[in-house]
Amino acid sequence: DMNLPSDFISYTRQLMGDELYSRLEEGLDSQESPVSIRLNPFKAQSLDVTEGLYDCTVPWCSATGRYLRERPNFTFDPLLHAGLYYVQEAASMIVDHIVRTFINQPVRMLDLCAAPGGKSTALRAAIPEGSVLFSNEPMRTRAQILSENLQKFGHEDVIVTNNYPRDYRKAGIMFDAILADVPCSGEGMFRKDDGARAEWSQQNVDNCWQLQREIVSDIWKCLQPGGLLIYSTCTFNAHEDEENVEWIASELGADIIELPVKESWDITPAVVGNVPVCRFLPGISRSEGLFVAVLRKHGESETTALNASAANSKPKKDRKNQRKQTAQGGKQQSTDTMQALRTPDNFTIRRNGDAIAAIPKRWAETYDAAASTLKIMHAGVTLGTEKGRDIIPDQSLAMSRQLNIDAYPQVELSYAEAINFLRKEAVTLPEGTPRGFVVVTYLGYPLGMEKNIGNRANNLYPTEWRIKSSHVPESECHVIAKI
Repeated sequence: DMNLPSDFISYTRQLMGDELYSRLEEGLDSQESPVSIRLNPFKAQSLDVTEGLYDCTVPWCSATGRYLRERPNFTFDPLLHAGLYYVQEAASMIVDHIVRTFINQPVRMLDLCAAPGGKSTALRAAIPEGSVLFSNEPMRTRAQILSENLQKFGHEDVIVTNNYPRDYRKAGIMFDAILADVPCSGEGMFRKDDGARAEWSQQNVDNCWQLQREIVSDIWKCLQPGGLLIYSTCTFNAHEDEENVEWIASELGADIIELPVKESWDITPAVVGNVPVCRFLPGISRSEGLFVAVLRKHGESETTALNASAANSKPKKDRKNQRKQTAQGGKQQSTDTMQALRTPDNFTIRRNGDAIAAIPKRWAETYDAAASTLKIMHAGVTLGTEKGRDIIPDQSLAMSRQLNIDAYPQVELSYAEAINFLRKEAVTLPEGTPRGFVVVTYLGYPLGMEKNIGNRANNLYPTEWRIKSSHVPESECHVIAKI
């Protein structure tokens, strides 16, 4: 039996009424959390969930969202690490439906509170090709996980930043759409997370709804007139949900717009006021708790932010430094490394310390404006790091859909070898493997790189990404397979 805080019970019962509340309480109490994944459309084109695990599609994300019958040990599926799918709570996949409903031309979009990256990868899959997605997380350690997950996802039109909303306001970069999945009191996590119940308090709810208003106010200037704000929380109370949405609409100037949903999706409408919002409630929909509303900022936009160029915030780069870098002859090597991309002509080189990144030319100006004011963790494709006369290819390149796989020799690993590689242990390459950098694959999908030095090979998998569990799986874990 779930031990719910008494203040929570009395407030939520009063808010929802007896019938809705008792269904919610029953859902929180009795049901196991549903398990769902989202396939990566850029990597898993011909794959789907294996037969024994497949239950049904997630109806509001039907192309790629899947419910599973049980929870496998995802850590031991090499294809998860190769970025072919993402383990994501089903309700969060609603962002796919929102974007496909309201966005039909390339945009510049910001996911403001994005770690660990479920909604960002969903957004990147749903926004039209030609868009660029900024994915931001203010907490440093969480931003590192976000960066890892977006690199695994492998789409090049992404910039990952580690900033506060006010930094974005200062930077003056404009967006056509912003997702603010704001930090909240976490009531929607009660079933999944005992910590969320233990940390809950009325005081915390009060702190949250005020912080949420600050976050949205801080970023509001960065949203184009006519732009979309998707506001979401994983909590049930109306202060953080309906009341905040009405506040944003009236104080900041926006219309709350209705998202068309099907009755069979079991989405609950507003519990206070008469605003078109969506609530996913455990016990009613097959998900954890999520609240989401879509707002359109008042005003007409002349052009998308993407096309308005970043001219208003010219980068303050010092030219001398750039000249010095090219003079040192790093130029030639970078050009060679560019050949590891499928379409090198679409990219331009940017350097950050020893790291060399390939940035799509289409948004290079946007990148430069961002780089002069924001803390960029990852952007485009990181090609590698200069070490003496060598360029060590980066994991980001191995994970990118832009990798030209024929640029390197490849070695296919067995299941056991793949797990060892992902633990960053030594993996012996077969005799006759050419020396130098080698892409290691599992079932044909790149997992990362090794440097073959003849008598042994150095595993280049990033230390912070490695599988830390020493558990040995009894059987191979395969969540998805060829259709």
